[in-house]
Amino acid sequence: MIKITFPDGNVREYAAGTTALDVAKSISEGLARNVLAAGVNGEVRDLLRPINEDASILFYKWDDKEGKSTFWHSSAHLLAEALEALYPGIKFGIGPPIDNGFYYDVDTGDRPLTAADLPVIEQKMLELARNKSEYQRREVSKADALKYFGDKGDEYKLELIDGLEDGQITFYQQGNFVDLCRGPHIPTTEPIKAVKLLNLAGAYWRGDEKRKQLTRIYGITFPKQKELDDYLVLLEEAKKRDHRKLGQELELFMFSEKVGQGLPIWLPKGTALRQRLEDFLKKEQLRRGYQAVITPHIGSKKLYVTSGHWEKYGKDSFQPILTPDDGEEFLLKPMNCPHHCEIFGHKPRSYRELPVRIAEFGTVYRYEQSGELHGLTRVRCFTQDDAHLFCTEDQLKEEFLGVLELTRYVLDKLGFEKYTAQISLRDPENKQKYIGTEENWQKAEQAIIEAAAEVGLSTVTELGEAAFYGPKLDFMVKDALGRSWQLGTIQVDYNLPERFNLTYVGADNQEHRPVMIHRAPFGSMERFIAVLTEHCAGKFPLWLTPEQFAILPVSDKYIEYALQVKQQLEMDDLRGFVDDRNETIGRKIRDNELKRIPFLLIVGEKEQEAGTVSVRKQGEGDQGAVSVAEFAAQVKTML
Repeated sequence: MIKITFPDGNVREYAAGTTALDVAKSISEGLARNVLAAGVNGEVRDLLRPINEDASILFYKWDDKEGKSTFWHSSAHLLAEALEALYPGIKFGIGPPIDNGFYYDVDTGDRPLTAADLPVIEQKMLELARNKSEYQRREVSKADALKYFGDKGDEYKLELIDGLEDGQITFYQQGNFVDLCRGPHIPTTEPIKAVKLLNLAGAYWRGDEKRKQLTRIYGITFPKQKELDDYLVLLEEAKKRDHRKLGQELELFMFSEKVGQGLPIWLPKGTALRQRLEDFLKKEQLRRGYQAVITPHIGSKKLYVTSGHWEKYGKDSFQPILTPDDGEEFLLKPMNCPHHCEIFGHKPRSYRELPVRIAEFGTVYRYEQSGELHGLTRVRCFTQDDAHLFCTEDQLKEEFLGVLELTRYVLDKLGFEKYTAQISLRDPENKQKYIGTEENWQKAEQAIIEAAAEVGLSTVTELGEAAFYGPKLDFMVKDALGRSWQLGTIQVDYNLPERFNLTYVGADNQEHRPVMIHRAPFGSMERFIAVLTEHCAGKFPLWLTPEQFAILPVSDKYIEYALQVKQQLEMDDLRGFVDDRNETIGRKIRDNELKRIPFLLIVGEKEQEAGTVSVRKQGEGDQGAVSVAEFAAQVKTML
């Protein structure tokens, strides 16, 4: 007999070899019908996998992240089964679940797939799902695995198997399809009721631009057709809100092939919006005791060797810049923290000075592969609203809470009301990925956990997501469409102060090591503005929007009055322009509404004689005529 411990602390005994599905059935048939996977001693497993030892258990349904991931992983295998049935000889790379759905990388040989093939594949998937095939797991030796895929001539699976150890290899089979896979999977194909293959893309094998380009098929599935229908409506809305589309329409930013991939260029309106965001945070930082600094866009390679970034991330940086001097190498700055460590250490420090809070809107450069670049959310050059706080251990909790409060204030001010704090800790099974002592890691992790609990943050804990030098608190923000984005981050770091030999003189007249907090409420200006643009569909908060009003004269006779109105509003610190194009008033209204201008001020003979403007508000239509002073006063109450 084995003991199974439930989330509420209750313990029941079951025969060894029982499955999580058996345990679910022992509780209720309803639970057994809805459960998709189980957490057994912290590992997500198939419901049909035997449990042979005492274990704690969790059940994951469709509404759980682990449940969706398992459902979509199983759907990727169903896609592969359909492809093999339709296109004999096709070869398979990898097919993981992703945040929304799944993909599979495939080699179709001489027969390329097109969008016209996707409906046929979808129907085949649904046909196979109705067979209610069981996802069967079996352990295989490395020799047998190599023979199986060698006989099939699938060089991609053979390469994957080469990197695995004997005794750790598992196959999964449903119907006639067999795949190399760790799992987990849902019990059968039956719950997969709705299928949509979304698009095709190219993907280099193992992300290597020198290897063969495979076809990546993206898809998503649901247990109910209505859920798929709702998702597709959401997808259409997301396309309308795509920041790349809106960025072009609103003239915020651009990219140029001549300048280079992944290097955004900010246009005047986008620059104005970005500068207002920066000014907003700079004002808050000044109020909270931060000191602004500016550091170079390059740094000696030795700087990043000292920090440990070169060892961990050198391959993701741009290649070193060589100078005429032998052995002298520089890097485009991949992060700001080493420079800030040097600022702290440039003179002796006393405990009386601490905490020292250093802030910089610092531009950094990282070499992202071209296939991973995406608008402003994945670029090669971005600006972080970076700050580094150096404090004593006794000050750590208070400083962390202060940064936490600032980050929440920023998110609230920008209209992000729904967010979860992700506590990102080390991977306990792979501690060699990280630098620093066990003692320092435990202190840093405990500080984050306690601070988050003290302010009542809704948190989730993710193992293996820490930075290499310390644990993090990442803000996972939900936008207006319910999508989750990682934006602000706070990190506790005992290790960089040690690597840079940073010290301060304490009250005991002895040298001590400061603790370092890394923080960026926006994360990066580029990514934040991309997410904000999609969140508000380009209708930015009034205090932030580049142009708060457009004045539309009904004919050329009233342009001079329109310019007088503009001058008067500018004296009240409002921003806008006169649309003096030779167009009809209807056309001007349509064009400026598409530009998401919050207020359209129409002026003609009546308005000129009365000294008024006819106000049209974005999304609400005509508001009537008011004096210019009255309009200015109304707008200022909204800021």
